[in-house]
Amino acid sequence: MPESTSAKKTTLDLVERLDEDVTFEDIMYELHVLQKIERGRRDAEDGRTVPHDEVEQRLDEWLT
Repeated sequence: MPESTSAKKTTLDLVERLDEDVTFEDIMYELHVLQKIERGRRDAEDGRTVPHDEVEQRLDEWLT
């Protein structure tokens, strides 16, 4: 969700996009995904990321 867009506006936009027969669980899942995406964007903007080569190295260690 862009910084200029409020959580309320994002939620309303989401609900408008969904089918009429959507369940509460579907709505909650979609909101959860949007929240996680927003958190990831903020983390990336704030430099809280792991470089790709380090991720590969960690995976190699975990998988061997």
